[in-house]
Amino acid sequence: MNRLRFSQGSIPYAFLPLTILSYGLLIPWLGFYWDDWPFAWISHFLGPAEFIRAFLPFRPFLGPIFFLTTSLFHESPLAWQIAALIVRFLLVFTAWRLFSILWVNHKRQVLTISLLLLVFPGYSQHWVAFTHINQELIPLISYLASFFITAWGVKNNERYLPATITALMLMFWGLFTTEYYIGLEPLRFLMLWFLVRELSTEYHSRMILTLKLWLPYLILWIFNGIWLFYYYRSGVYQSYEVAAFDFLRSYTLTEIGREIINTLTTAGFNAWIQTFRLITQIPDNLSKVLPIVLVLFSFPLISIYLYKLNLNQSSEKRWGLQMIFVGIFAILLGRLPSWAANLPITLQSSYDRFMVSMMIGSCMLLAGLIEFFIRNEKIKILTISLVITLGIGQQFNNANIFRHDWAKQKEILWQFYWRIPSMEPGTLILTHQLPLDYETDLSFTAPLNWIYAPKVIPPELPNVLLFTEKRLGGPTLPELKTGIPVTIRYRTVSYHGSTSNALVIFVPSSGCLRVMDPIYANGKVYEKESKFLTDAIPLSNPSRILVDSIPPDLPRSLFGDEPAHTWCYFYEKTELARQKGDWSNVVALGEEALAQGYKPTDPFEWLTIIEGYARTDNVEAAIQISRNSLQADPKFRKGLCNLWGRVLDSTDQANVEEMATTIMADIGCFS
Repeated sequence: MNRLRFSQGSIPYAFLPLTILSYGLLIPWLGFYWDDWPFAWISHFLGPAEFIRAFLPFRPFLGPIFFLTTSLFHESPLAWQIAALIVRFLLVFTAWRLFSILWVNHKRQVLTISLLLLVFPGYSQHWVAFTHINQELIPLISYLASFFITAWGVKNNERYLPATITALMLMFWGLFTTEYYIGLEPLRFLMLWFLVRELSTEYHSRMILTLKLWLPYLILWIFNGIWLFYYYRSGVYQSYEVAAFDFLRSYTLTEIGREIINTLTTAGFNAWIQTFRLITQIPDNLSKVLPIVLVLFSFPLISIYLYKLNLNQSSEKRWGLQMIFVGIFAILLGRLPSWAANLPITLQSSYDRFMVSMMIGSCMLLAGLIEFFIRNEKIKILTISLVITLGIGQQFNNANIFRHDWAKQKEILWQFYWRIPSMEPGTLILTHQLPLDYETDLSFTAPLNWIYAPKVIPPELPNVLLFTEKRLGGPTLPELKTGIPVTIRYRTVSYHGSTSNALVIFVPSSGCLRVMDPIYANGKVYEKESKFLTDAIPLSNPSRILVDSIPPDLPRSLFGDEPAHTWCYFYEKTELARQKGDWSNVVALGEEALAQGYKPTDPFEWLTIIEGYARTDNVEAAIQISRNSLQADPKFRKGLCNLWGRVLDSTDQANVEEMATTIMADIGCFS
C-alpha cells in the first residue's frame, strides 16, 4: 500500500466509476419526468424533425440539439438515462481540462473543484434526462469547452485564430440555445485576466490585452443580449415572463441585498449542508440505509485515491482566497437569468434546476474555503473525501426519489388501462392533482394519449389532462360549467374540446384510481376531498369510456410489464363491470380478490362490492361489509348512505327495502 501511487493520467479513469456511483446505480428503474413525456411523445408520433418547429416559440436554437439526440436515443427511458451518465462524465472531464489549463500549478485544487462539480448536490434534476441533457447539460459542456479552447488559444499563440473561431462556435451553442448561462460570460474575462499574467505584469497593458482577447466574445455576448431582448418582445416567445433588469428598479436595496444573501446561502452553503442529513437521520427503512452504505463504501476508496495521487499537494492560502471571491462572483452571475425571470431557487424541488448555472461557482467557493482554512494536508484530503462521498449519497438518494415516482407513474397508468379500455377522442380529463412529484397535468397528457390515441393525426391532440387546482379561473379553464370550450396549445399540436366532454378522475395518495360521476362517486360521497375535485364531479361523463373496447397493447419499454393483479386490478375491473351493469361480475371479481388475500387500503373502494352484493340478493354480506368498513373509517358514512339510498330506490323487494332501511337507520343516514 505504501508503494501504491496514482498518476495524473488516472484522473479521467477515476471520474468514470464516481459518475456511475453517483448517477448510475438505479438507472434500470428510472424513466420519464416533467417535460420528458411530451418530448418522447413528439419524438415517437411526430418525429425528431418536429423539434425544430416545436422550439421556435421557446428556444429556437435548441431544436437542432433535440433533433440530433432524439435521432439517436428515440424514446427509450433506459437509453436516455445512460446518455445522461455519459453527458455527466463529459461535463466533469471538460471542466477538469478547463481548470487544469487555468491553474497549471494547482493540480490537486483543480481536481477538488472538478470532483465537487461531479457530485454537486444542489442540482437534483439529473434524472429528468430527456429534458435536461438537451436544455442544460449539452449547452453547458459546449460553453465550458468554449472557455477551454479560448484558454488553449491564448497559450498556443500560433493557433490563436482557429482556436478563437472554434471557441466562438462553441460559445454560440452554449449561449444561444438557452438563457441559463448568459450571466457567466464575465468569467471568461476573469479567466483571460489570469492567463495574461504570463504575458504582461503591468496593470494597464494587462487590462488592454485582456479586453483585446475578450473582444470577439464580448461582441457575440452583446449580440446574444440584443437577440434575447428582441425575441422576448417579438410576440413569438411563449414561456416565462422576463422583465430583463426591471427587477433592479422595482427592488429596494434591502431586497436586493436579501436576495444576494439568499442566493449565496442556498447555492454556496445549504446545497452542501443538506447532505449531512444522510448521516444524522435515523435510518428506519432501506431507502435511508442504502445512501449511508454507499457513503461508507465510497469514503475510504476516495480518501486512499486522493492520498496516493501523485500531484502537487502544497497548500496555498492565496489561491484559496482567490477562489472564494471568484466563487461568490460566479454564483451571483449564474443567478441572474432566473432572477430576471422572477423565479425562486429552492433545494430538492424542480426549481433547483436553476442551480445548474451556479454550481461551478458553488464548487469554486467550497474548494476555496477548504484550501484557505484547512492547513493540514491529511485533514484536507479527508474533508474533501467526506464532502464528495456525501454528495454521492445525496445523488443516490435523489435517484431513489425519482425511482419511486416512476414506479407510481406506471402504477397509475396501468390502472387507467384496466379501468378505461378506450375513450372517445376529444375527452377532457379533469382532476385536482395526482400523487406524483415530478409530473404536471400537461406532461402526463403525453402517456395518456400514448395509450388512448396510438394513431394520432397532427395537428390535433385527441385528449388532454388538466389539474383544476392549477388551471381553474385561468384562460385554459375559466369555470366548471358545461359547454365551456377548452383549447390547449401543446407544442405543435392543439387540443380543442369542451367541459361537456369531461371525465373526472381521482387518484388518492393511498388507493386506486377512480372515475368520478354524479351518481356513484359524487360530491357528497367525497365531500372531505378538495373542492377543486368535488366541484368538477358534476361535469364527469363516464359514457365517454368505451367499455367494450379491446385495450391497446402498451409498449413495455415505457410502461413496463403488466403488474401482478393485486387489489387495484380487481377494483378497476369491478368498477368497469359496474359501469356495464354486470353486478354478478362485480361480486365475482370482488370475491376472487378477497380469496387471494387482497382488500382495500381505502374503505371507499368497498362501495362497488357492497352494492354488488346488495343488487345480487346477498344483502347480508353487503350489510356486514358496510358496518365493518364504517367502523374502520367514520368519514365513509356519507358514501354508504348514498349507496343504500340508491339500493332502496331501485328495489321492489320488501325484504331488501326493510334491510336497507334498517342499515341506513343504524349508520345514521336519517339523522
